[in-house]
Amino acid sequence: MEITKQTTMGEMLMYDMGIAYVLMQCGMHCVGCPSSYGESLEMACMVHGLDVDQVLASIQEYLAEKEAEAEPAEAAAK
Repeated sequence: MEITKQTTMGEMLMYDMGIAYVLMQCGMHCVGCPSSYGESLEMACMVHGLDVDQVLASIQEYLAEKEAEAEPAEAAAK
């Protein structure tokens, strides 16, 4: 899944709950709030006064690291 500024909070968290930790580290502490699930990442960042580009970069870095860690395990399983 490609995460963009328009991806909703709910879509991101359903894809990978680890993103919640990344969001909290960036200063977004209400990731479990039911009203946030329909908000886009961009809207949530605006509401919290966060730089959406920095938050998106943190999420993408987390996902890239997770994917890199999974690749050796997948190769070993073959």
